[in-house]
Amino acid sequence: MDNKFISLYTEIGGAETIEKLVNAFYPRVYEDKDLSPLFQDDMEEIKRKQIMFLSQFTGGPALYSQEFGPPAMQKRHLPFEITPKRAKCWLHCMKEAFEEIGLNDHPAGNLFYDRLTQVAAIMVNSPDH
Repeated sequence: MDNKFISLYTEIGGAETIEKLVNAFYPRVYEDKDLSPLFQDDMEEIKRKQIMFLSQFTGGPALYSQEFGPPAMQKRHLPFEITPKRAKCWLHCMKEAFEEIGLNDHPAGNLFYDRLTQVAAIMVNSPDH
């Protein structure tokens, strides 16, 4: 019996899928009225960091840590007001990006999205107004 472990990164299609997802995701974020105030920096740099993070997050190469150290995403996001509403908006943009690239139809895509819902929940650091 072959019990070879396959990472989520490999299962979803690796670097190509991560890049497609990030490219589908960030235009939505920048257009969202609730999220856009948090994203004032250059979109290309934010996309580059997200590609590195999601690669590592899904079990691929530790690109983010190699350049920036441990992700510590909750700590890195403390300066930004992340409310429950903004977390939901972020997930909505991500869900649409998953649908655009067909990742929502992939069994591993469902696992990936479920993990992202957990991340969104722990990033909340402010109440809704």
